[in-house]
Amino acid sequence: MFNQIFLEKLKSNFSEAIRVILTNKTRTLLTSLGIIFGVAAVITMLAIGKGAEKEILDQIKLVGVNNIVITPIKDKKTENEDGDIESTETNDNNTKTFSKGLDILDVNSIQKYIPSVKQISPEIFLDTYLIKKGKQSAVKLIGVNNNFFSTANITIESGKKFSKQQNLNSLPVCIIGKNIERKIFTGESAIGKMIKVKDVWLEVVGVTEEKFISENAQENLHIRNLNEDIYIPINTFLIRYKDRKQIRITKGNRGSSKQKNYHQIDRLVVQVKNTSDLNATSEVISRMLKRRHNNKIDFKISIPIQLLKQQQKTKQIFNIVLSIIAGISLLIGGIGIMNIMLASVLERTKEIGIIRAIGATQEDVILQFLTESVLVSIGGGIIGIVLGVISSYILEISTGIETILSLSSILLSFFVATLIGLIFGIAPAKSAASKSPIEAIRHE
Repeated sequence: MFNQIFLEKLKSNFSEAIRVILTNKTRTLLTSLGIIFGVAAVITMLAIGKGAEKEILDQIKLVGVNNIVITPIKDKKTENEDGDIESTETNDNNTKTFSKGLDILDVNSIQKYIPSVKQISPEIFLDTYLIKKGKQSAVKLIGVNNNFFSTANITIESGKKFSKQQNLNSLPVCIIGKNIERKIFTGESAIGKMIKVKDVWLEVVGVTEEKFISENAQENLHIRNLNEDIYIPINTFLIRYKDRKQIRITKGNRGSSKQKNYHQIDRLVVQVKNTSDLNATSEVISRMLKRRHNNKIDFKISIPIQLLKQQQKTKQIFNIVLSIIAGISLLIGGIGIMNIMLASVLERTKEIGIIRAIGATQEDVILQFLTESVLVSIGGGIIGIVLGVISSYILEISTGIETILSLSSILLSFFVATLIGLIFGIAPAKSAASKSPIEAIRHE
């Protein structure tokens, strides 16, 4: 019986609140503007935040977990007594020092003497061409070992990785990117087929799984479009294509034959066992390479995951600040609701006195005004949600910033909007209920 009476009261209060709101449409809309823009801002900021978080996580997957990246620095060159091109640097005693550059021996030393290293992946690049039906297409040929695919989080979709025998014997085999397979072997599998890269015929033994890499990631992290690459065993690269360590220049044949890059390895990725060992391992590698390169720092060491985490932290702080600003907008909207409701109480003082005189209790009056306040907030919240969703899509289309809308952010915004209407409606409701029926009726 009690529940039925309470439901009837709610129904009556709801109908009355709708009547009051529709009677003052313009004022209600202006009152709810703060809620509308606040909710829209919160949804948009949360969508931007989730998009940024996803982008960072995707980039971390691209660069690999616990990876240290070593890249060579190309410097001045000189010619030693045997005609080798080597890097030179003058020390404090005005004597020249020579660096052999980053090479396979460095790779072996790091793997052998640093216990915190899990695996190491050397890479050698060559911009060359692929011959198809008499036509040349530009491709990037990369010499790698099997560790490359795990450190770079690349999955072999079909076929298999290089065998130990293929690498040791420098066999002409390759693993190609998914886009290469589509272009060369349209509608059929590339496994077991032959392709000609530069002047060498290679047998395709594997095809990598397609991997989406955004332009932003390619630019910020210097990551290639891995779907366009051709991978061969590193020994095959050195024997059948190019080994810069083997190039010699005779004094009587200078000029165009000079080698501009004396480094044998173009990129070296070292994966450590534990994240906590990243900094220490990086320091040990730096000291080791400096010693092996005659105290010449012709290499650069970076830890991508730390850079990305710092970037993530910066974006999180930025999103928190924006969310606070959006929250302030909601707070201002709540204050606006309270002010309008207080003004409404003054306008309806006589009406309050009449309903109190015919039997309405203070609780009934409080419930009536709270219902109006919450309805204004709910209406503003619904409009704000629609505006926030539209704004997120427009922002993504116009700026290219990835936004991810989630049900939780929408529900949170709606809940906060409703809560603000309830909290800021309490004071006006109590003010209305506290009025004496007789004085309220006499009020002009």
